[in-house]
Amino acid sequence: MKILLSFIFLICTQFAVGQMESMPITDFNAFNPSLEILLDVRTSEEFNEGCIDGAVNVDWFSEDFNQKIMQMDKTKKIYLYCKKGGRSLKSQQRLAELGFKNVVNLEGGYDAFSKIK
Repeated sequence: MKILLSFIFLICTQFAVGQMESMPITDFNAFNPSLEILLDVRTSEEFNEGCIDGAVNVDWFSEDFNQKIMQMDKTKKIYLYCKKGGRSLKSQQRLAELGFKNVVNLEGGYDAFSKIK
């Protein structure tokens, strides 16, 4: 019974926070800045060493992460990435908690992207 209730809670939570979608960063080709946001959640030092063209940098570790995110347009689709995928997955969950409905985690992060560019 507990397992069934846990499963139901998980499904309800998933619907409440929106769709949690992922895709390999190697499949990411381009985005439309007027309709979508590409969010890099690495540190500014990492970002300055190289990033995907058009990305906006908001450091996951910064104290004002939530405040900066809340300034973004919730109606736009957001693609996010970090170095390998850990911070972007945590960021995806945070964005969902903050009311963003269409957030895609780019799996593999900038490390995987830089190998194919």
